[in-house]
Amino acid sequence: MTLDFERLRREPDVEGRGLEASDAADRLILDEASAAIAAATPDTVVVLDDSYGALALGATALGATGVRVHQDLVTGERALARNAARLGFAAERAPRSMPLSPELLDGASVVLLRLPRSLDRLDELAALIAGHTASGVAVFAGGRQKHMSTSMNEVLGAWFERVDVSHARQKSRVLTATLPRPARELVAPAWPRVQHDAALDLDVAAHGGVFAATSVDIGTRLLLAHLDDAMADAATAVDLACGTGVIASWLARARPGLVVTATDRSAAAAASARVTAERNGVGDRVRVTQADGLELLADASEPLVVLNPPFHSDAALHTGIAEHLFADAARVLAPGGELWCVWNSHLRYRSALERIVGPTRQVARDPKFTVTASRRSR
Repeated sequence: MTLDFERLRREPDVEGRGLEASDAADRLILDEASAAIAAATPDTVVVLDDSYGALALGATALGATGVRVHQDLVTGERALARNAARLGFAAERAPRSMPLSPELLDGASVVLLRLPRSLDRLDELAALIAGHTASGVAVFAGGRQKHMSTSMNEVLGAWFERVDVSHARQKSRVLTATLPRPARELVAPAWPRVQHDAALDLDVAAHGGVFAATSVDIGTRLLLAHLDDAMADAATAVDLACGTGVIASWLARARPGLVVTATDRSAAAAASARVTAERNGVGDRVRVTQADGLELLADASEPLVVLNPPFHSDAALHTGIAEHLFADAARVLAPGGELWCVWNSHLRYRSALERIVGPTRQVARDPKFTVTASRRSR
């Protein structure tokens, strides 16, 4: 069976010009791994950080059976399932989505990996692979050259004795890592990592690849400096696109009666936010979910939503992500409820907030960021 890459879709993720469901790096990874996939026994091919299913479905089309896959984004996981159905993969042949864990990698002989842009994410994944796969595992890790660096070779080299580099093709390359280092040489760092922010008196936990890692970005700091004025009588609040959960934990600690829902489509972010809440003593009042926006919350149910929106989809700058989140906030806000948002001033989101949510006022502004409050009037 040959995979028709042109039929792959990103849905339910944002789609549009320049936002493809697969690219040349996916095809090069599959070509470099094709012989290893053909030789693999059933249930020994694992795929990590596959964006929308190109690698997992491509490996299945090449003859792999029982493919296990982990995608960080819940939207990517759903896109894989929809693409499998669209392309006619029978349920018993479709790749099986699993959480990131030792069980995902147990006994794997071939691992296909879309290289993350974060070296921390690569380090966390490489440690899991080296520690839990078969001794003869081959890891095929590829990406677009413009997003690759020699530091990636070094990270893989810390966990594997051999790292080979493919020839470039269509501005893509593949790193092939083999020979996991003996267990006595492997000293895996504890994930998530935790760092105390003295200015906020807050512990921040982060798995590899989560935005800002264990630091607090300056946009979030500006927003937190003004959140005391945000719907002070609210009994509940939402930290939308919560990342490491800094906003949720700060709100819950500042307002002892408040229950906060923290939600993010990233599994790594949700796991980080749970630990951040626990480390700051508010785990009982910060409810963390992995979800596509606010899909788990009812219409007109929340008095306060707080958001520091992402503005990249993979490597592409795209405002559609923020507008999707604005629309979700508008749906969930109760009449008179407010969306408090911080955003890069050059993105000029105020008109979109006015149109999608409601009357919007500027709360604060510095040379880089703007904080706004948008009221749901109906």
